[in-house]
Order: sequence, then C-alpha cells, then structure tokens
Amino acid sequence: MKRLPIIFALFLFLFSTILPQTNKVYFGTIEGDIDLGLTPYVKRIVSEAEKNNASLVVFKINTFGGRVDAATQIKDAIINSKVETIAFIDKRAISAGSLIALSCNQIVMVPGASIGATTVVDQEGKKQAEKAQSYMRSEMRSTAERTGRRTDIAEGMVDERVEIEGLVDSTQLITLTSQEAMGYGISDTILTSMNELLKYSGNENANIIELDVNWSENFIRFINNPIITSILMMVIMVGMFMEIKTPGWGVAGTASLIALALFFGSGYILEIASIMDIILFIIGVALLAVEIFVIPGFGVFGIAGIILMVAGLFMGLVSDFPLMGTDILSMAIIQLAGSFVLSAIVIYFLAKTLPKSTLWNKLILIKGIQETSGYTSNKEFNHLVGMAGEALTDLRPSGTAIFEGKRYDVVSQGDYIVKDSKIEVVSEEGSKIVVKVVDA
Repeated sequence: MKRLPIIFALFLFLFSTILPQTNKVYFGTIEGDIDLGLTPYVKRIVSEAEKNNASLVVFKINTFGGRVDAATQIKDAIINSKVETIAFIDKRAISAGSLIALSCNQIVMVPGASIGATTVVDQEGKKQAEKAQSYMRSEMRSTAERTGRRTDIAEGMVDERVEIEGLVDSTQLITLTSQEAMGYGISDTILTSMNELLKYSGNENANIIELDVNWSENFIRFINNPIITSILMMVIMVGMFMEIKTPGWGVAGTASLIALALFFGSGYILEIASIMDIILFIIGVALLAVEIFVIPGFGVFGIAGIILMVAGLFMGLVSDFPLMGTDILSMAIIQLAGSFVLSAIVIYFLAKTLPKSTLWNKLILIKGIQETSGYTSNKEFNHLVGMAGEALTDLRPSGTAIFEGKRYDVVSQGDYIVKDSKIEVVSEEGSKIVVKVVDA
C-alpha cells in the first residue's frame, strides 16, 4: 500500500510527458492566386483537423489576392472551424488574402510582412463600383468583429475614405507592416519561423500534419481553368450535334456526356453551378429532342430548348455569389461565345472533311464485297436519281420510301418529311439515297 502513491505519481509523470505528443497541428499553405479551386483544399484541412481532434490549424499565407467569391468561401470555412486557427503571414496577405487572414483566431506575421489593400478591382486593376466596395467593407468589418479585431482598420483596408489618426488620412488605403499590424491590434505577434509559432501556441511537442493539395483538388482546379471549361463546352455541343446527325449511340455522344459531367460536376463542387443550372440544361436538351424526333419542322420547342441549354451553360460559368463583378460576367460571355464560334467551325470541318479523309475511310466500309460472296454493301442507285416515289414512313431525316414498287432506305436533305408525301430522288451518294419533297 505504501508503494501505491509512488506508482500513481510515476503514472502521472509518464502521462504528462506522453500527452503533449498526442497533440496534432494541421498545416496548410495558401499562396499564389486565390481562386475557387483552392476552396476544397482549405475545407479538407479544416474537416480533417476537426475529425482528428487537432489542437491547432495553421495556414501559411503569401498572396496578392484573387477572386472575392473564392476568398469568401475560404473565410467561411475557417470561421466555422471548431479547431483553433492561426494565420501565419509569410511576406504578405494582400487583398483577398487579408480577408482570409482576418478570419483566423490569431494572426502571426514574420518581420517585414504586410497585410491590407483590399479594395475590389477587376482583372485590369481598375477599382470596381461602390456596390462591390460596400460588400467588401461589410465582409472585412464583420470578420474583424467576429475575431475581436479593430473594425475601422479592417474597413480602411477597403475604403480610403476611412481615416485612422496617426496612420492614414482620407486619401490612403490601409496596408500595414508587421510592426504596425501588431501595434494596431490586427496581428497578435511577430515570429520568424514555424518552430517559434508552435512554441508560442503551446504546441512545440505536437505532431505536425502538413497537407498538400491532392490530385483530385488539382484536377478540379485544372477543370475550372477558363480554357478547359471552354473546350468542355465545345465537346458538349459538337458531340450532341454529331450524335443527332448519326444513327445509334457512338463515341461523340459518350464524349459529350463525359464533358457535360466534368463541366457541371466541377462547377457544383466549387459552388459555381447549382442543381437549378443542371436542370435547366437537361430541360433544354429534352425540348430540343422533342423538336427533332416528335414535332416536324423547327419551332417554339427547339428555340426554347436552345435558349435553356445556353442559359444552363452560362450559369454554370458564374456563381450565385451576390457580388458578381462585370469582369467575371464578361469572361463568362467571352468563353460561351468563343465556344459557340469554335464549335461551329469544328462542325463545319467535320461535315465537309471527315467523309473524304483517310481517317474517316478507316472507320467506314468503302469497298463493296464481291457479289459472289452473297453480300454487297455498296449497291449502285444511280438509276433512281430523278425518280418520283412516296414516303412509306416519316423521314426524320431518314426513313423508308417506295420507288417503282420497291422499298428503299432513304434520307432527306435535313427536312422532316411526313409519311405518304410525294418525294423525288435528288442524288445518290454511295449507298445513301437523298430525297426531297415534290411540291403538289
């Protein structure tokens, strides 16, 4: 019994030395341009830190800024974190980077770093309208209030009209050095290394878990590139056109579906596209299909279908973010228009060139099999040119017709021809008989 207190004291000592080793500190890096592709990475860090009961999450920040909607999503993920967060500003946190830094529980800066200059500008660096500035002032002010920092300083980073005595007058935006940030209560301390930060936060013996952007996040970021999204839209439109014009289901339709899934899937993950945008596009496709396969001619259903498809693609390029700058809208319009123009060129090229190309000849049967084999694939129908007949079925644009009492598979010149219409053979292209309606 006398040994029990000694054993208990020894157990407490061992437990106290082991416990700090169980602390986990998650470490992430926010650098370069702030875009929507960075959001899933930050959300994953916060989620894993919460799931594994980490004691701290450190975000190393070095950025000149980027998209405001991306910065807002990142800010929301950090503010909602159940784990303590520290922004470790290495060199600078400018523009959107300032908002992200302010969302952390603590801010640590290295000597000579800077934070501020958060005015909303377009891609050319021009100041945007007051609506955009008002939104950003509110975001900075509310974020600073949430994390216990000076709201006037945060607002003055956006609006030069905010005066801070001894710091700036009404003509200057606020951008603070490390010393100034600490002096005005924006940052908490100045440290030079990660080791100092861990010691400062009481996690010097913690297990450091450094998370990099994984392949899926890189892939989503790649897909979100304006050039790639434009190519995906081209594949969607060209694939759909070719699938409509050719019988059965083939490579073009499959490629179109894959491109559609990548376009809307990545947009949905990045909170650009919504379920409504996807439904809009699907309804458009359905209306266009009804126009092509059910209703003769081209009318309201076809026009409405095309409009809804274009609207779905356009909305898939722009988020529902309340602060939608003109540069983002302009970029979306340019992407969509460019994709349509290039798609039209590609469709024209395919229609005119592929049937005569070597590659196309490898995909279709050119030479007929000898009739002595019992089967021919390239019959001659020259004798039918100019002959009149009757459509046995609706031609959409292909179907069956009868000439001189014999049934033939025919195709119209693209028009919808109703059953029992009087038709005439216009031309013969290999095994394809092209017909047109004969006016009564």
